[in-house]
Amino acid sequence: MAETSLLRGVPLLADLSDEEMTQVEGATTTTDLLRGDLLFAEEQAPTDLHVVVSGRIAISKRSIDGRESMVALMERGDLFGDMGLFDGLSRSAEARALEASQVLTIPYAPLRVIYEARPDLLWSVVRLLAERLRNTNTALADSVFLDVTGRTAKRLLELAGDEDEFLLPITQEELAGMVGASRERVNKAIASFVRLGWIDQRERRYRILNRVELERRAR
Repeated sequence: MAETSLLRGVPLLADLSDEEMTQVEGATTTTDLLRGDLLFAEEQAPTDLHVVVSGRIAISKRSIDGRESMVALMERGDLFGDMGLFDGLSRSAEARALEASQVLTIPYAPLRVIYEARPDLLWSVVRLLAERLRNTNTALADSVFLDVTGRTAKRLLELAGDEDEFLLPITQEELAGMVGASRERVNKAIASFVRLGWIDQRERRYRILNRVELERRAR
């Protein structure tokens, strides 16, 4: 099944036996979302985790006055919503669909049974947490050592991947949330890249013209 292949690619589940994977699949449901749909809210009591099948999911936090900071962008194969499985605490952020999306929803209960029976599987959890800690360290370093222009360059390169021409999958406001700055300052940074001839922009379509300089500015 395509679902099995996708779940096998998730680090947290990669070491499950065929029998254990069958148990997980038997409890898994599919959730379809439209753009803007909230999958779960911050402070909500968690009962399950999710794996993206298609589309994009924003993991965000909001300030008291409603401002949004996007802390992660989840795409096909990405796992999220798993922290409550291990600490039992409420959701630390919200999950919202940025476009029509589909996710696999896996209840915590069968996973707890599996991990309690085979605690050696928790090494996969340790690896996952170590990876996230490294990513957190990188994001913290970016906030300290990179200015808004540098962080904007880095986020554009991340969204582009290996492609020089790409459609921005998020709005300017959402990009600003990822950068951690106002929309005006991010737009100013993008305008400077266009003026320098590093990128070409037509609304949400971008083309990288000078990747070397853009990468240098992102360091």
